[in-house]
Amino acid sequence: MSVDGVPITLGLQTDKAPGAYAELALLAEDLGFSGVSVFSDLLYQPSIVALIEMARATRRLRLGCACWNPFTLHPYEIAGQAAALDAYSDGRAYVGLARGSWLGDIGVNPTRPVEHLRDAVGFIDALLAGEGAGYDGTRFRLAEGVRLATPSRRLPVLLGSWGPRGAALAGAVADEIKIGGSANPDMIAVTRERVRVGAEAAGRSADDVGIVLGAVTVVDRDRARAREAARREVAMYLDVVAELDPTVDLPEGLLDHVRERLRENDPDAGRSIPDDILDRFAFSGDPDDIAAHAQRLIDAGVDRIEFGTPHGIDEAEGIALLGREVLPRVRGAAVLTDA
Repeated sequence: MSVDGVPITLGLQTDKAPGAYAELALLAEDLGFSGVSVFSDLLYQPSIVALIEMARATRRLRLGCACWNPFTLHPYEIAGQAAALDAYSDGRAYVGLARGSWLGDIGVNPTRPVEHLRDAVGFIDALLAGEGAGYDGTRFRLAEGVRLATPSRRLPVLLGSWGPRGAALAGAVADEIKIGGSANPDMIAVTRERVRVGAEAAGRSADDVGIVLGAVTVVDRDRARAREAARREVAMYLDVVAELDPTVDLPEGLLDHVRERLRENDPDAGRSIPDDILDRFAFSGDPDDIAAHAQRLIDAGVDRIEFGTPHGIDEAEGIALLGREVLPRVRGAAVLTDA
């Protein structure tokens, strides 16, 4: 597998019927995308089901969960699922971890999340390495000599985080950091400086940690239709991430209005989102719009772009449009080849 330039990947929600993941992954591979991630949002299907289906159907795509949640799933389980994915995909897996959102709805109230994530990474790394070295953390402990029953290897680690402490942790222990729900070029420099703090403390370079931006994506030849759909899709994520972006000044009352509409299950909860705010938290419009937006991220120094669900009014048609008309327009984007 050869990838030159900035990888562009797809992010899928785990809300599909059996067989649909394989079809979409094959389409993505044929179109030249570098990988496919699946989300692990609360109350959706377990991500490993979709990932194994895609691993068995494809040959080249990088695959992973962005992100598994070590507050709802023990790192032992995450390591085992990641090792299985790596085996089924012939070495194309990565491990994504994040604190997650909406956990209070199921009675989970994380405390000291950065410490928890640090120990989860240490535990998973130690178990996957297969050397029996163990791990002695404050949240998780792996006894010396403990190994998985089948061969495994240390996998690349992605941390999902918006905050400075999470970014510093990524600088110390991760291979990538994903700013989920962001399409904002201004967040790249902010995140790079936050990563640098942890990287330098750990004797690493901030450049060792790839910065990934991923967000709701809706592309359609009808620009207005795509942006209207994106407003609907982005509302639930705006509720979680909009206040975390230090570079954005939100209109007064916008979040309160969106949250009220979400509580009332209004399908058009995002209709009041202004154009400039929409463009910070989603990719939307016609192919020229999406390509220009992706180019702004590349020019700002992003290391990977992830176009997130639903991709289009119809998902397969949206992915096809992204692959056939957006990727070729983006200067510096990677193209997946057999070379």
